Amino acid sequence: MEQIWHDLYQAAKAVQKPREITERIYAGGVAAAVESAGGNIYTGVCVDTSSSLGVCAERNAMFNMITNGENEIRRVLAIMPDGKTGAPCGACREFMAQLMMGKTTDVEIMLDYENEKIATLAELTPEWWI
Repeated sequence: MEQIWHDLYQAAKAVQKPREITERIYAGGVAAAVESAGGNIYTGVCVDTSSSLGVCAERNAMFNMITNGENEIRRVLAIMPDGKTGAPCGACREFMAQLMMGKTTDVEIMLDYENEKIATLAELTPEWWI
């Protein structure tokens, strides 16, 4: 496996820190790291709320990337509450597809870190609506 996947895993693991923020907000159940086209790593955690105002870890990491002036992703890795990696939800896939229009085959997503299973965004979102 390429070293970047290890770096992404370690970066996500470092920020996971599951915690209750208030009785209505819980953060860090899922943590994510994205590698930008510029080779930088950005992280984020999920923020779950009692309403739909929360955000997934993957989008949080991409928002962090955008906040820092970059707008293309190369790789995405998310660590679930059980410590295993998993695929992004539909909302995150949709955001990535809109962000990387015409380049979904260029985005790699770690599905299973232990077994080194990687898919492209195009493979996970084959019949995108646009």
